[in-house]
Amino acid sequence: MNSSVFPDKGKKPEREDLKKALGKNFDLWDGIIKFVFKSHKDSFEEWNYSKLGWSCRIKDKKRAIIYLMPYDKYFMSSFVFGEKAVKDSLNSNIADEIKNTIKSSKVYAEGRGVRIEVKNKKVADDVKELIRIKLNN
Repeated sequence: MNSSVFPDKGKKPEREDLKKALGKNFDLWDGIIKFVFKSHKDSFEEWNYSKLGWSCRIKDKKRAIIYLMPYDKYFMSSFVFGEKAVKDSLNSNIADEIKNTIKSSKVYAEGRGVRIEVKNKKVADDVKELIRIKLNN
């Protein structure tokens, strides 16, 4: 597992740091966050530091909706899906490559952990569809 592009525990990333690190993909990151906030009024952003560096979690009072880990010029989106969300995802119009990622993701007690690299608009749009599915389950 790769480390965040922000490894310094003493310096939480700011918006400008993200713009510089993600380059043209910053707009995809920002669009995903805005999509969650628009879709789910009770959601909020929370930055956390771990042994992998800084990452962002969008959540509400009860659960994490999506995890975002910034890398150099791209980012990773991660979800935990229950079986109904997995089924709905596999029946959706997202890319077959992402469906295969979901199918092959490890199953934990709290659900299936799904990680998707976001490097282009098509994948970002599929991630938004997965957010919609997550919020409806």
